[in-house]
Amino acid sequence: MAVSSSSSRKKLLLMGRSGSGKSSMRSIIFSNYSAFDTRRLGATMDVEHSNLRFLNNMTLNLWDCGGQDVFIENFLNTSTNQPNSNNNIFKKCEVLIHVFDVESKEVTKDIEIFQRVLKNLNQFSPQCKVFILLHKMDLIQISKRNELFQIMFTKLQEIATPFNFNITGFATSIWDESLYKAWSSIVCSLIPNISVYEKQLLSFNNVLNAKEIILFEKTTFLVISSTNNSLKNSSDSSNDLDPKRFEKISNIIKTYKQSVNKVRTNFTSLILNGLTSSIYLDVLNDNMYIMIIMDHQDNINDDNLVLENVKIFSKLFQ
Repeated sequence: MAVSSSSSRKKLLLMGRSGSGKSSMRSIIFSNYSAFDTRRLGATMDVEHSNLRFLNNMTLNLWDCGGQDVFIENFLNTSTNQPNSNNNIFKKCEVLIHVFDVESKEVTKDIEIFQRVLKNLNQFSPQCKVFILLHKMDLIQISKRNELFQIMFTKLQEIATPFNFNITGFATSIWDESLYKAWSSIVCSLIPNISVYEKQLLSFNNVLNAKEIILFEKTTFLVISSTNNSLKNSSDSSNDLDPKRFEKISNIIKTYKQSVNKVRTNFTSLILNGLTSSIYLDVLNDNMYIMIIMDHQDNINDDNLVLENVKIFSKLFQ
């Protein structure tokens, strides 16, 4: 059974004060920038629109909103004074991603703006999903990061509750894999048939008996879905798995693709054979990569056979 979905356009608002890091994270995830490349980015003026094709049947209409006070006040005042105007950015929003700089010297003002944004969303897009990213967490001492996140998240949830929003929060940095975890969750919240992908992976793994299978979106390398045999076969082995492994893989492969592109070579597939297991990364279809981790004691240990199974499986996703 093929995975199908009608074409859809999803509006995402990316908001936060100037210098919080909104455009940097957008460029890393969607434009293949490295963290070092973002140093040459300038401040966002007014609103920058991006239409990003995702999984071939969904368009992410990303509104990167300038964070200077003059722009924020204009966004908020327009929605109040001209609620029916096309310039009202809060209409028909599917997702708000609000970015907070953890080293901000004006936390009170940051929170006040967030509260006003939620008030507008409650009026014009009450079903909007709200994500908050506490960004630049690399600048905080490691032992204090979790405490800071919990304090800030609790405060922001208290603010969101009167407007009938349940927020989802992440601690992020452009210098590690945390950005991929956050944006994978954001994008997956918009995929209507995500459960179909999960069922198809389970069916495939009933045949392949892989240790783990992961689906990635082809351009961004965000994680779409996964299945893990060790979770049902051995509780001990599941405890040994790095909980951040998916995001680390996204980060590593994205960096590798950037290096390959610099020598004008296209990256298509990768096979790594270790002492106890092998990793296969291959194109599944026009929109996705698939990664398969196979233990050497499994029945299938021939590289070509694994890749041939991927070709057969890919027909389910055409």
